[in-house]
Amino acid sequence: MIAKSATKSAKPSLWPKGRQSAVALAFDVDGPTGDAMLDGSLLSNPRYFTQGAYGPWRALPRLLDLLAAYGLKATFFVPTWVVEHWPSQCERILRDAHEIAYHGHYHEVFIDCSRQQQLDIMGRSRDIFQSGMGVTPVGFRTPSGDWSDETAEMLHEFGVIYSSSMRGDDRPYFHTTSSGRGLVEIPGRWDIDDYTALAYSEDPDFPIGLDRISGYADVQRNWCAEFEGYHREGLCWTTILHPKVCAKPGRLAILEGLFKAITSHGDSVWATHCSEIAKWWIVQHPENAA
Repeated sequence: MIAKSATKSAKPSLWPKGRQSAVALAFDVDGPTGDAMLDGSLLSNPRYFTQGAYGPWRALPRLLDLLAAYGLKATFFVPTWVVEHWPSQCERILRDAHEIAYHGHYHEVFIDCSRQQQLDIMGRSRDIFQSGMGVTPVGFRTPSGDWSDETAEMLHEFGVIYSSSMRGDDRPYFHTTSSGRGLVEIPGRWDIDDYTALAYSEDPDFPIGLDRISGYADVQRNWCAEFEGYHREGLCWTTILHPKVCAKPGRLAILEGLFKAITSHGDSVWATHCSEIAKWWIVQHPENAA
């Protein structure tokens, strides 16, 4: 008698042969950029500045050491103001064979920017990456988690082939534009953003009215459970993590537990750069690509 499960056709894999799921570990090295930078209050406020500067200055090297220990590659979305002020730390990202990608200059709110302002931000970022690091990124994560209608099309002018900014699926998908060109989206989720569980700031209070952070063991279990679910279903899992939040000494255990879970599956997990996943997706769906 044939078992019922054996009569079902296997679900086709989305990934290269032998790979059950894809993982694109992604970190936003925001440093002290963001609202306080944009409104001009950052440089006159040591509290704001040092809280953010801890990310590229102390947390990023610690994170890179941990990734190396587990043989994992990641994508780093970096505002180019951070590249200008912590060049040696950012250069190590490339030396360790990770990917670096666009994330604005001052961590701007793209949906509030005109097309020309967005072009200016991207042009400035491209020039800094090329002159300071010798690279031209092909990926983009919008700093504010949103963008205007013309952003996806505008990014093509800078050689960008993928975004990791939106939330519309648990697999890559293509954006559509007025010209019909498709930018690959590698979607993340807010619940795999370390700010939702681990960030706390006294002034301004963040999260508002929430004077606590989550238990570390709970955060590790949650993140590992999400990864295992994506792997079981053969999907694409990415993260929205920030070294200044998740790569503090006590919190490395959370990341280490996650990295152990990913590597425990061996080669059945395709843990790679966002750009490699985007290129694979384009090859598999040539009718949708730019």
